[in-house]
Amino acid sequence: MRPVNGGVRFNLRKMRVDAASTVRYVLDAGDEPVAMHQLLGGRVVLRFSGVIHCVACGRRTNKSFSQGYCFQCFRSLPSCDRCIVSPELCHYAAGTCRDPEWGLRTCFAPHVVYLANSSGLKVGITRSTQTPTRWIDQGARAALPIVTVPDRLASGRVESAMKQHVADKTNWRAMLKGDPPGVDLHEARDKLLAECRDALAQVPGAVAVDDAEVLTLRYPVSRYPDKVRALTAEKMPEVSGRLDGIKGQYLLLDTGVFNVRRHTGYECTMWVENEAFASRSATC
Repeated sequence: MRPVNGGVRFNLRKMRVDAASTVRYVLDAGDEPVAMHQLLGGRVVLRFSGVIHCVACGRRTNKSFSQGYCFQCFRSLPSCDRCIVSPELCHYAAGTCRDPEWGLRTCFAPHVVYLANSSGLKVGITRSTQTPTRWIDQGARAALPIVTVPDRLASGRVESAMKQHVADKTNWRAMLKGDPPGVDLHEARDKLLAECRDALAQVPGAVAVDDAEVLTLRYPVSRYPDKVRALTAEKMPEVSGRLDGIKGQYLLLDTGVFNVRRHTGYECTMWVENEAFASRSATC
């Protein structure tokens, strides 16, 4: 990596996570991983250059689409198709998948339908290999698998039926203000499965999970914000503040909250200062 102002240049990517007793977060600063959860109480500065690189093709782009893609990749890649957001709209069987080989690898893998308590009770889906990463990225306080299915289309059909009874989105502002009220996920699962029994019977391969344990997650947060103020590179060339916590993919600063994942591909310089990383700098 080329030194720049005492640091190194790299583009932001979403933080890697580890569901330890308290969730651990690692930001890949080029070749140098930074354990962000160890920086609580220190000052963090992110200075943006105004340059964005597409995470797929590497081209410079004036605007980021779907968390890190240039417009050309957004329009052509299967990972940016409408069925990624709405899996019940999967059109592989119609022969119109943007990349059939990618679809076979990704959409025909086993999926899990789950309940989570993030800003409140919600239903969601993910590939079986993505638990608990998916739950951490959403800032869930607790999560429970409730149905397994053989592919993404089936997971979308189950979720579509269940979201008639339970929310399918997280209120990110409420999630960042603190832990949500407790929810008995086993009780909620039993009630939801009973309400959706007929719909589940219409989805091939859908199997209710009645023996899973609730995973409870704890985040490295020393203080939650009283008011959630979003900090974005578009509005300010530099984001800085004391790091009070990390939840989901958000840095909770005393000046506002910064969504790392939303800024995937953005080039910036980061300085962190605290007792463990005194006057340490890196350029993102």
